[in-house]
Amino acid sequence: MIEGKLKKSDIRKINKKLLESLQNYRKMVAFMGADVPIGVLCLPRTTEKILANQGFLRVYDLLDVDFAEIKGIGDSRSRDITSSLNKFFSMS
Repeated sequence: MIEGKLKKSDIRKINKKLLESLQNYRKMVAFMGADVPIGVLCLPRTTEKILANQGFLRVYDLLDVDFAEIKGIGDSRSRDITSSLNKFFSMS
């Protein structure tokens, strides 16, 4: 009889694992959705060219980048990129 019932601690562990799995799934879907050319960000042509010359061709390439480290990307261009990325992900 007891074998068929789950303890509260077991249920908590299962719920925790399920939530972690869902968070990982959401991340993966976000990365897959970001597998598009940087042109969809509607950045100024110069900014897009600077990024492309540095090898940033897809939106997901920009996700974990310190824009201050990219030559030619100053504060204002960095803000433009960040703003465009925020708009892009809010639409997903």
